[in-house]
Amino acid sequence: MEHLVDWSRAQFALTALYHWLFVPLTLGLTFIVAIMESIYFKTGSKKWKDITKFWMKLLAINFAIGLATGIIMEFEFGTNWSNYSWIVGDIFGAPLAIEGLMAFFMESTFFAVMFFGWEKVSKKAHLLSTWLVAIGSNLSALWILIANGWMQHPVGMRFNPDSARNEMVDFWQLVFNPNAVFKFLHTISSGYVLASLFVVGISSYFLLKKKDSDFAKKSIIVGASFGLISSIYLITTGDSSAYTIAQNQKMKLAAMEGVYKGEKREGIVVAGLLNPDKKIGDDKDTFLFDIKIPYGLSLLGYHRLDGFVAGIDDLVYGNEKMGIESLSSKINKGKKALNALAEYKKSGSKEAMNYFEKHSNVMGYGYFNDPKELVPNVPLTFYSFHIMVGLGSWFLVLFILVLYFSMTSGVEKKKWLLYAGLFTLPLGWVAQETGWIVAEVGRQPWAIQGLLPVKMSTSNIVVSNVMITFWMFAAIFTLLLIADIRIMLSEIKEKKEEL
Repeated sequence: MEHLVDWSRAQFALTALYHWLFVPLTLGLTFIVAIMESIYFKTGSKKWKDITKFWMKLLAINFAIGLATGIIMEFEFGTNWSNYSWIVGDIFGAPLAIEGLMAFFMESTFFAVMFFGWEKVSKKAHLLSTWLVAIGSNLSALWILIANGWMQHPVGMRFNPDSARNEMVDFWQLVFNPNAVFKFLHTISSGYVLASLFVVGISSYFLLKKKDSDFAKKSIIVGASFGLISSIYLITTGDSSAYTIAQNQKMKLAAMEGVYKGEKREGIVVAGLLNPDKKIGDDKDTFLFDIKIPYGLSLLGYHRLDGFVAGIDDLVYGNEKMGIESLSSKINKGKKALNALAEYKKSGSKEAMNYFEKHSNVMGYGYFNDPKELVPNVPLTFYSFHIMVGLGSWFLVLFILVLYFSMTSGVEKKKWLLYAGLFTLPLGWVAQETGWIVAEVGRQPWAIQGLLPVKMSTSNIVVSNVMITFWMFAAIFTLLLIADIRIMLSEIKEKKEEL
Protein backbone atom coordinates (compact mmCIF):
# COMPACT_ATOMS: atom_id res chain seq x y z
CA MET A 1 0.00 0.00 0.00
CA GLU A 2 2.79 2.40 0.92
CA HIS A 3 4.56 1.79 -2.40
CA LEU A 4 1.31 2.39 -4.29
CA VAL A 5 0.82 5.75 -2.56
CA ASP A 6 4.42 6.79 -3.19
CA TRP A 7 4.33 5.90 -6.88
CA SER A 8 0.89 7.49 -7.36
CA ARG A 9 2.15 10.66 -5.73
CA ALA A 10 5.30 10.58 -7.85
CA GLN A 11 3.31 10.19 -11.06
CA PHE A 12 0.94 13.03 -10.24
CA ALA A 13 3.84 15.25 -9.15
CA LEU A 14 5.66 14.48 -12.40
CA THR A 15 2.59 15.41 -14.45
CA ALA A 16 1.89 18.55 -12.44
CA LEU A 17 5.49 19.81 -12.56
CA TYR A 18 5.73 19.29 -16.32
CA HIS A 19 2.29 20.83 -16.85
CA TRP A 20 3.34 23.86 -14.83
CA LEU A 21 6.23 24.51 -17.20
CA PHE A 22 3.65 25.63 -19.77
CA VAL A 23 0.63 27.03 -17.92
CA PRO A 24 2.09 30.18 -16.28
CA LEU A 25 3.71 31.24 -19.53
CA THR A 26 0.32 30.99 -21.26
CA LEU A 27 -1.39 32.95 -18.48
CA GLY A 28 1.00 35.87 -18.82
CA LEU A 29 1.85 35.80 -22.50
CA THR A 30 -1.81 36.04 -23.52
CA PHE A 31 -2.07 39.41 -21.78
CA ILE A 32 1.27 40.66 -23.12
CA VAL A 33 0.19 39.75 -26.66
CA ALA A 34 -3.17 41.49 -26.07
CA ILE A 35 -1.35 44.63 -24.89
CA MET A 36 0.92 44.58 -27.95
CA GLU A 37 -2.03 44.15 -30.30
CA SER A 38 -3.84 46.99 -28.55
CA ILE A 39 -0.86 49.25 -29.33
CA TYR A 40 -1.02 48.08 -32.96
CA PHE A 41 -4.77 48.76 -33.05
CA LYS A 42 -4.21 52.27 -31.66
CA THR A 43 -1.20 53.22 -33.82
CA GLY A 44 -1.80 51.20 -36.99
CA SER A 45 1.97 50.58 -37.10
CA LYS A 46 3.02 47.51 -39.09
CA LYS A 47 5.99 47.16 -36.73
CA TRP A 48 3.64 46.52 -33.79
CA LYS A 49 1.65 44.03 -35.87
CA ASP A 50 4.85 42.08 -36.61
CA ILE A 51 5.82 42.19 -32.92
CA THR A 52 2.39 40.89 -31.90
CA LYS A 53 2.43 38.06 -34.45
CA PHE A 54 5.90 36.89 -33.37
CA TRP A 55 5.00 36.58 -29.68
CA MET A 56 1.65 35.08 -30.64
CA LYS A 57 3.46 32.26 -32.47
CA LEU A 58 5.46 31.41 -29.36
CA LEU A 59 2.24 31.54 -27.33
CA ALA A 60 0.56 29.08 -29.71
CA ILE A 61 3.45 26.60 -29.47
CA ASN A 62 3.40 26.73 -25.67
CA PHE A 63 -0.40 26.46 -25.53
CA ALA A 64 -0.52 23.35 -27.70
CA ILE A 65 2.13 21.46 -25.73
CA GLY A 66 0.67 22.46 -22.36
CA LEU A 67 -2.76 21.20 -23.36
CA ALA A 68 -1.54 17.61 -23.63
CA THR A 69 -0.11 17.48 -20.10
CA GLY A 70 -3.22 19.09 -18.62
CA ILE A 71 -5.57 16.50 -20.08
CA ILE A 72 -3.44 13.65 -18.72
CA MET A 73 -3.40 15.21 -15.25
CA GLU A 74 -7.21 15.38 -15.11
CA PHE A 75 -7.50 11.73 -16.17
CA GLU A 76 -5.22 10.72 -13.30
CA PHE A 77 -7.91 11.69 -10.80
CA GLY A 78 -9.92 8.77 -12.14
CA THR A 79 -7.11 6.29 -12.73
CA ASN A 80 -4.85 6.80 -9.71
CA TRP A 81 -7.05 8.70 -7.24
CA SER A 82 -10.49 7.14 -7.58
CA ASN A 83 -11.08 7.02 -3.80
CA TYR A 84 -10.39 10.74 -3.66
CA SER A 85 -12.73 11.33 -6.59
CA TRP A 86 -15.47 9.28 -4.94
CA ILE A 87 -15.23 10.97 -1.54
CA VAL A 88 -14.98 14.60 -2.71
CA GLY A 89 -16.07 14.44 -6.36
CA ASP A 90 -19.33 16.29 -5.71
CA ILE A 91 -17.33 19.33 -4.61
CA PHE A 92 -14.02 19.08 -6.43
CA GLY A 93 -15.70 18.22 -9.73
CA ALA A 94 -17.94 21.32 -9.84
CA PRO A 95 -15.26 23.97 -10.49
CA LEU A 96 -13.44 21.66 -12.91
CA ALA A 97 -16.66 21.15 -14.87
CA ILE A 98 -17.26 24.91 -15.01
CA GLU A 99 -13.67 25.40 -16.16
CA GLY A 100 -14.21 23.01 -19.05
CA LEU A 101 -17.67 24.21 -20.07
CA MET A 102 -17.11 27.95 -19.75
CA ALA A 103 -13.50 29.10 -19.53
CA PHE A 104 -11.67 26.49 -21.64
CA PHE A 105 -14.41 26.53 -24.28
CA MET A 106 -14.12 30.33 -24.59
CA GLU A 107 -10.33 30.24 -24.59
CA SER A 108 -10.12 27.53 -27.28
CA THR A 109 -12.79 29.07 -29.53
CA PHE A 110 -11.30 32.53 -29.66
CA PHE A 111 -7.76 31.16 -29.86
CA ALA A 112 -8.55 29.94 -33.38
CA VAL A 113 -9.84 33.39 -34.35
CA MET A 114 -6.82 35.07 -32.77
CA PHE A 115 -4.23 32.88 -34.47
CA PHE A 116 -5.81 32.29 -37.90
CA GLY A 117 -8.09 35.30 -38.29
CA TRP A 118 -5.67 38.13 -39.02
CA GLU A 119 -6.93 38.76 -42.56
CA LYS A 120 -10.35 37.14 -42.11
CA VAL A 121 -11.96 39.36 -39.46
CA SER A 122 -11.85 43.09 -38.75
CA LYS A 123 -9.08 44.60 -36.63
CA LYS A 124 -11.57 45.27 -33.83
CA ALA A 125 -12.93 41.71 -33.88
CA HIS A 126 -9.42 40.29 -33.88
CA LEU A 127 -8.36 42.45 -30.95
CA LEU A 128 -11.48 41.38 -29.05
CA SER A 129 -10.70 37.71 -29.68
CA THR A 130 -7.13 38.19 -28.38
CA TRP A 131 -8.38 39.76 -25.16
CA LEU A 132 -11.01 37.02 -24.76
CA VAL A 133 -8.28 34.38 -25.06
CA ALA A 134 -6.37 36.13 -22.27
CA ILE A 135 -9.47 36.38 -20.10
CA GLY A 136 -10.49 32.79 -20.89
CA SER A 137 -7.09 31.32 -19.99
CA ASN A 138 -7.11 33.15 -16.68
CA LEU A 139 -10.69 32.06 -15.97
CA SER A 140 -9.54 28.48 -16.50
CA ALA A 141 -6.89 29.06 -13.86
CA LEU A 142 -9.52 30.58 -11.57
CA TRP A 143 -11.73 27.48 -11.45
CA ILE A 144 -8.81 25.07 -11.18
CA LEU A 145 -7.35 27.07 -8.30
CA ILE A 146 -10.72 27.28 -6.59
CA ALA A 147 -10.66 23.48 -6.58
CA ASN A 148 -7.07 23.44 -5.30
CA GLY A 149 -7.81 26.12 -2.72
CA TRP A 150 -10.64 23.99 -1.38
CA MET A 151 -8.20 21.10 -0.95
CA GLN A 152 -5.99 23.41 1.12
CA HIS A 153 -8.90 24.78 3.18
CA PRO A 154 -12.17 22.83 2.80
CA VAL A 155 -15.31 24.98 3.23
CA GLY A 156 -18.93 24.96 2.07
CA MET A 157 -19.42 21.21 2.56
CA ARG A 158 -20.66 18.54 4.92
CA PHE A 159 -19.80 14.87 5.28
CA ASN A 160 -22.75 12.54 4.61
CA PRO A 161 -22.31 9.50 6.90
CA ASP A 162 -24.79 7.44 4.88
CA SER A 163 -22.96 7.75 1.57
CA ALA A 164 -19.48 8.34 3.11
CA ARG A 165 -19.02 11.31 0.78
CA ASN A 166 -18.48 15.02 1.19
CA GLU A 167 -21.31 17.05 -0.30
CA MET A 168 -21.44 20.71 -1.22
CA VAL A 169 -23.82 22.87 0.82
CA ASP A 170 -22.65 26.37 -0.18
CA PHE A 171 -21.22 26.91 -3.67
CA TRP A 172 -20.40 30.57 -3.06
CA GLN A 173 -18.45 29.76 0.07
CA LEU A 174 -16.37 27.48 -2.13
CA VAL A 175 -15.86 30.24 -4.72
CA PHE A 176 -14.98 32.99 -2.22
CA ASN A 177 -12.82 30.79 -0.01
CA PRO A 178 -9.99 33.20 1.01
CA ASN A 179 -7.38 30.50 0.42
CA ALA A 180 -8.65 29.99 -3.14
CA VAL A 181 -8.96 33.71 -3.90
CA PHE A 182 -5.44 34.60 -2.82
CA LYS A 183 -3.99 31.42 -4.34
CA PHE A 184 -5.53 32.41 -7.67
CA LEU A 185 -4.27 36.00 -7.51
CA HIS A 186 -0.78 34.93 -6.42
CA THR A 187 -0.56 32.20 -9.06
CA ILE A 188 -1.67 34.27 -12.05
CA SER A 189 0.56 37.19 -11.05
CA SER A 190 3.51 34.78 -10.86
CA GLY A 191 2.58 33.66 -14.38
CA TYR A 192 2.62 37.27 -15.53
CA VAL A 193 6.12 37.66 -14.09
CA LEU A 194 7.33 34.52 -15.89
CA ALA A 195 5.91 35.72 -19.22
CA SER A 196 7.57 39.10 -18.69
CA LEU A 197 10.91 37.36 -18.07
CA PHE A 198 10.31 35.36 -21.24
CA VAL A 199 9.87 38.53 -23.31
CA VAL A 200 12.75 40.35 -21.61
CA GLY A 201 15.08 37.34 -21.96
CA ILE A 202 14.42 36.74 -25.66
CA SER A 203 14.55 40.47 -26.44
CA SER A 204 17.90 40.63 -24.61
CA TYR A 205 19.15 37.82 -26.85
CA PHE A 206 18.25 39.79 -29.98
CA LEU A 207 20.02 42.89 -28.68
CA LEU A 208 23.12 40.90 -27.69
CA LYS A 209 23.27 39.60 -31.26
CA LYS A 210 23.60 43.28 -32.26
CA LYS A 211 20.12 43.34 -33.68
CA ASP A 212 19.59 46.89 -32.45
CA SER A 213 16.04 46.97 -33.78
CA ASP A 214 12.79 48.60 -32.80
CA PHE A 215 11.38 45.10 -32.42
CA ALA A 216 13.64 44.09 -29.53
CA LYS A 217 13.58 47.46 -27.77
CA LYS A 218 9.82 47.82 -28.00
CA SER A 219 9.29 44.24 -26.81
CA ILE A 220 11.65 44.59 -23.85
CA ILE A 221 9.90 47.75 -22.66
CA VAL A 222 6.46 46.07 -22.77
CA GLY A 223 7.83 42.98 -21.03
CA ALA A 224 9.63 44.89 -18.28
CA SER A 225 6.69 47.26 -17.69
CA PHE A 226 4.22 44.39 -17.38
CA GLY A 227 6.73 42.50 -15.23
CA LEU A 228 7.29 45.40 -12.83
CA ILE A 229 3.56 45.90 -12.24
CA SER A 230 3.07 42.13 -11.87
CA SER A 231 6.00 41.79 -9.45
CA ILE A 232 4.62 44.48 -7.16
CA TYR A 233 1.21 42.81 -7.24
CA LEU A 234 2.87 39.41 -6.69
CA ILE A 235 4.39 40.66 -3.44
CA THR A 236 0.99 41.93 -2.29
CA THR A 237 -0.77 38.65 -3.05
CA GLY A 238 2.10 36.73 -1.45
CA ASP A 239 1.50 38.61 1.79
CA SER A 240 -2.22 37.77 1.63
CA SER A 241 -1.47 34.11 0.85
CA ALA A 242 0.89 33.88 3.84
CA TYR A 243 -1.82 35.35 6.06
CA THR A 244 -4.38 32.71 5.00
CA ILE A 245 -1.79 29.95 5.48
CA ALA A 246 -1.10 31.22 9.00
CA GLN A 247 -4.81 30.99 9.82
CA ASN A 248 -5.59 27.64 8.20
CA GLN A 249 -2.35 25.68 7.64
CA LYS A 250 -0.13 26.36 10.64
CA MET A 251 2.04 23.29 10.04
CA LYS A 252 2.81 24.46 6.51
CA LEU A 253 3.83 27.90 7.76
CA ALA A 254 6.09 26.36 10.41
CA ALA A 255 7.77 24.17 7.75
CA MET A 256 8.17 27.12 5.36
CA GLU A 257 10.17 29.03 7.95
CA GLY A 258 11.73 26.14 9.89
CA VAL A 259 9.99 27.08 13.14
CA TYR A 260 10.08 24.30 15.75
CA LYS A 261 9.41 26.20 18.95
CA GLY A 262 6.73 28.81 18.56
CA GLU A 263 7.23 32.36 19.73
CA LYS A 264 5.59 35.73 19.77
CA ARG A 265 7.43 38.35 17.71
CA GLU A 266 8.87 35.61 15.49
CA GLY A 267 11.37 36.77 12.89
CA ILE A 268 11.37 35.78 9.23
CA VAL A 269 14.40 34.01 7.76
CA VAL A 270 16.11 35.91 4.96
CA ALA A 271 18.76 33.21 4.53
CA GLY A 272 19.63 30.14 6.53
CA LEU A 273 21.04 26.63 6.53
CA LEU A 274 18.97 24.02 8.37
CA ASN A 275 20.66 21.71 10.85
CA PRO A 276 20.37 18.21 9.28
CA ASP A 277 20.52 16.61 12.75
CA LYS A 278 17.50 18.53 14.03
CA LYS A 279 14.58 16.28 15.07
CA ILE A 280 11.08 17.01 16.25
CA GLY A 281 11.02 17.55 20.02
CA ASP A 282 14.78 17.77 20.62
CA ASP A 283 16.73 20.78 21.89
CA LYS A 284 19.19 21.08 19.00
CA ASP A 285 19.47 24.33 17.10
CA THR A 286 17.25 24.53 14.04
CA PHE A 287 19.85 26.34 11.91
CA LEU A 288 23.57 26.04 11.41
CA PHE A 289 23.34 29.74 10.58
CA ASP A 290 20.49 32.11 9.76
CA ILE A 291 19.77 35.77 9.06
CA LYS A 292 16.38 36.98 10.26
CA ILE A 293 14.25 40.08 10.04
CA PRO A 294 12.93 40.63 13.59
CA TYR A 295 9.14 40.34 14.00
CA GLY A 296 8.84 39.56 10.27
CA LEU A 297 6.96 36.25 10.46
CA SER A 298 4.55 37.46 13.14
CA LEU A 299 3.78 40.48 10.98
CA LEU A 300 3.45 38.42 7.82
CA GLY A 301 1.27 35.71 9.35
CA TYR A 302 -0.86 37.73 11.74
CA HIS A 303 -0.40 41.38 10.69
CA ARG A 304 0.81 42.32 14.15
CA LEU A 305 4.26 42.41 15.72
CA ASP A 306 3.38 40.27 18.75
CA GLY A 307 1.54 37.50 16.85
CA PHE A 308 2.30 34.00 18.12
CA VAL A 309 3.63 31.72 15.37
CA ALA A 310 3.11 28.07 16.31
CA GLY A 311 6.13 25.84 15.77
CA ILE A 312 6.24 22.22 14.70
CA ASP A 313 6.80 21.06 18.31
CA ASP A 314 3.80 23.09 19.50
CA LEU A 315 1.58 21.54 16.84
CA VAL A 316 2.82 17.97 17.41
CA TYR A 317 2.89 17.93 21.21
CA GLY A 318 0.37 20.68 21.90
CA ASN A 319 0.70 23.99 23.69
CA GLU A 320 -1.90 24.35 26.42
CA LYS A 321 -0.94 27.95 27.14
CA MET A 322 -1.67 28.98 23.55
CA GLY A 323 -4.71 26.70 23.21
CA ILE A 324 -3.09 24.29 20.75
CA GLU A 325 -4.32 20.70 20.91
CA SER A 326 -1.73 17.95 20.44
CA LEU A 327 -1.82 15.74 17.37
CA SER A 328 -2.00 12.65 19.61
CA SER A 329 -5.28 13.98 21.01
CA LYS A 330 -6.64 14.62 17.52
CA ILE A 331 -5.57 11.15 16.37
CA ASN A 332 -7.32 9.57 19.35
CA LYS A 333 -10.53 11.52 18.72
CA GLY A 334 -10.29 10.74 15.01
CA LYS A 335 -10.06 7.00 15.61
CA LYS A 336 -13.08 7.14 17.92
CA ALA A 337 -14.98 9.15 15.28
CA LEU A 338 -14.19 6.53 12.61
CA ASN A 339 -15.28 3.73 14.99
CA ALA A 340 -18.49 5.64 15.73
CA LEU A 341 -19.14 6.01 12.01
CA ALA A 342 -18.62 2.28 11.49
CA GLU A 343 -20.98 1.53 14.40
CA TYR A 344 -23.62 3.85 12.96
CA LYS A 345 -23.34 2.22 9.53
CA LYS A 346 -23.68 -1.21 11.16
CA SER A 347 -26.45 -0.63 13.70
CA GLY A 348 -27.86 2.83 13.07
CA SER A 349 -26.99 3.87 16.64
CA LYS A 350 -27.98 7.47 17.37
CA GLU A 351 -25.42 7.65 20.15
CA ALA A 352 -22.68 6.69 17.71
CA MET A 353 -24.00 9.24 15.21
CA ASN A 354 -23.94 12.00 17.84
CA TYR A 355 -20.34 11.23 18.76
CA PHE A 356 -19.31 11.15 15.12
CA GLU A 357 -20.91 14.50 14.34
CA LYS A 358 -19.20 16.06 17.35
CA HIS A 359 -15.75 14.92 16.23
CA SER A 360 -16.16 14.55 12.44
CA ASN A 361 -13.87 17.54 11.89
CA VAL A 362 -10.90 15.44 13.09
CA MET A 363 -11.85 12.07 11.62
CA GLY A 364 -9.03 12.32 9.06
CA TYR A 365 -6.50 12.19 11.89
CA GLY A 366 -7.84 8.76 12.82
CA TYR A 367 -6.02 7.21 9.87
CA PHE A 368 -2.64 7.95 11.49
CA ASN A 369 -0.80 6.34 14.39
CA ASP A 370 2.32 8.46 14.78
CA PRO A 371 1.88 12.27 15.12
CA LYS A 372 5.18 12.77 13.29
CA GLU A 373 3.53 11.41 10.13
CA LEU A 374 1.60 14.68 10.05
CA VAL A 375 4.73 16.81 9.59
CA PRO A 376 5.69 17.61 5.97
CA ASN A 377 9.22 17.44 4.60
CA VAL A 378 10.68 20.47 6.35
CA PRO A 379 13.95 20.93 4.36
CA LEU A 380 12.20 20.63 0.99
CA THR A 381 9.44 23.07 2.01
CA PHE A 382 11.85 25.52 3.67
CA TYR A 383 14.40 25.71 0.85
CA SER A 384 11.75 25.78 -1.89
CA PHE A 385 10.01 28.70 -0.18
CA HIS A 386 13.19 30.73 0.22
CA ILE A 387 14.38 30.04 -3.32
CA MET A 388 11.01 31.25 -4.61
CA VAL A 389 11.09 34.43 -2.51
CA GLY A 390 14.73 35.17 -3.31
CA LEU A 391 14.23 34.80 -7.04
CA GLY A 392 11.05 36.88 -6.96
CA SER A 393 12.99 39.71 -5.32
CA TRP A 394 15.66 39.55 -8.03
CA PHE A 395 13.03 39.63 -10.79
CA LEU A 396 11.66 42.90 -9.40
CA VAL A 397 15.14 44.45 -9.42
CA LEU A 398 15.76 43.22 -13.00
CA PHE A 399 12.56 44.82 -14.33
CA ILE A 400 13.40 48.12 -12.64
CA LEU A 401 16.91 48.14 -14.14
CA VAL A 402 15.69 47.26 -17.64
CA LEU A 403 13.08 50.03 -17.58
CA TYR A 404 15.47 52.58 -16.12
CA PHE A 405 18.14 52.04 -18.77
CA SER A 406 15.54 51.77 -21.54
CA MET A 407 14.31 55.23 -20.63
CA THR A 408 17.77 56.79 -20.11
CA SER A 409 21.02 55.72 -21.73
CA GLY A 410 19.61 52.83 -23.74
CA VAL A 411 19.33 49.25 -22.53
CA GLU A 412 21.04 47.94 -25.67
CA LYS A 413 24.31 49.51 -24.42
CA LYS A 414 24.25 47.56 -21.15
CA LYS A 415 25.54 44.14 -22.11
CA TRP A 416 25.80 43.01 -18.49
CA LEU A 417 22.10 43.72 -18.03
CA LEU A 418 21.16 41.95 -21.26
CA TYR A 419 23.11 38.89 -20.18
CA ALA A 420 21.36 39.09 -16.81
CA GLY A 421 18.00 39.19 -18.58
CA LEU A 422 18.90 36.22 -20.77
CA PHE A 423 20.26 34.01 -17.99
CA THR A 424 17.43 34.94 -15.63
CA LEU A 425 14.88 33.44 -18.02
CA PRO A 426 15.20 29.80 -16.83
CA LEU A 427 15.15 31.00 -13.21
CA GLY A 428 11.55 32.07 -13.80
CA TRP A 429 10.58 28.40 -14.11
CA VAL A 430 12.63 27.51 -11.03
CA ALA A 431 10.57 30.02 -9.04
CA GLN A 432 7.34 28.59 -10.47
CA GLU A 433 8.16 25.00 -9.62
CA THR A 434 9.45 25.76 -6.14
CA GLY A 435 6.27 27.72 -5.46
CA TRP A 436 4.15 24.68 -6.24
CA ILE A 437 6.41 22.46 -4.16
CA VAL A 438 5.73 24.74 -1.19
CA ALA A 439 1.98 24.64 -1.83
CA GLU A 440 1.69 20.87 -2.25
CA VAL A 441 4.51 19.39 -0.17
CA GLY A 442 3.78 21.84 2.63
CA ARG A 443 0.30 20.39 3.19
CA GLN A 444 1.37 16.75 3.24
CA PRO A 445 0.22 14.18 4.26
CA TRP A 446 -3.21 15.57 3.38
CA ALA A 447 -5.11 15.31 0.11
CA ILE A 448 -7.82 17.44 1.74
CA GLN A 449 -6.36 19.46 4.60
CA GLY A 450 -7.38 17.90 7.93
CA LEU A 451 -10.00 15.61 6.39
CA LEU A 452 -8.61 13.12 3.90
CA PRO A 453 -5.05 11.71 3.96
CA VAL A 454 -3.23 11.05 0.71
CA LYS A 455 -2.81 7.39 1.66
CA MET A 456 -6.60 6.95 1.75
CA SER A 457 -7.13 8.61 -1.63
CA THR A 458 -5.51 6.22 -4.10
CA SER A 459 -7.13 3.73 -6.43
CA ASN A 460 -7.02 0.01 -5.70
CA ILE A 461 -4.64 -0.86 -8.52
CA VAL A 462 -1.44 -2.84 -8.95
CA VAL A 463 1.61 -0.74 -8.11
CA SER A 464 3.51 -2.05 -11.15
CA ASN A 465 0.92 -0.42 -13.43
CA VAL A 466 1.63 2.94 -11.84
CA MET A 467 5.38 2.40 -12.13
CA ILE A 468 5.13 1.56 -15.83
CA THR A 469 2.95 4.57 -16.63
CA PHE A 470 5.23 6.81 -14.55
CA TRP A 471 8.18 6.05 -16.82
CA MET A 472 6.00 6.24 -19.93
CA PHE A 473 4.77 9.70 -18.94
CA ALA A 474 8.29 10.79 -18.00
CA ALA A 475 9.49 9.88 -21.50
CA ILE A 476 6.49 11.45 -23.26
CA PHE A 477 6.61 14.67 -21.25
CA THR A 478 10.35 15.00 -21.80
CA LEU A 479 9.88 14.57 -25.55
CA LEU A 480 7.09 17.18 -25.52
CA LEU A 481 9.32 19.59 -23.62
CA ILE A 482 12.19 19.04 -26.06
CA ALA A 483 9.80 19.58 -28.98
CA ASP A 484 8.48 22.77 -27.38
CA ILE A 485 11.96 24.19 -26.86
CA ARG A 486 13.20 23.22 -30.33
CA ILE A 487 10.19 24.71 -32.12
CA MET A 488 10.46 27.92 -30.12
CA LEU A 489 14.20 28.18 -30.77
CA SER A 490 13.53 27.65 -34.47
CA GLU A 491 11.03 30.52 -34.48
CA ILE A 492 13.44 32.75 -32.56
CA LYS A 493 16.31 31.95 -34.94
CA GLU A 494 14.11 32.65 -37.95
CA LYS A 495 13.09 36.00 -36.47
CA LYS A 496 16.73 36.89 -35.70
CA GLU A 497 17.63 36.36 -39.34
CA GLU A 498 14.82 38.68 -40.43
CA LEU A 499 15.95 41.57 -38.19
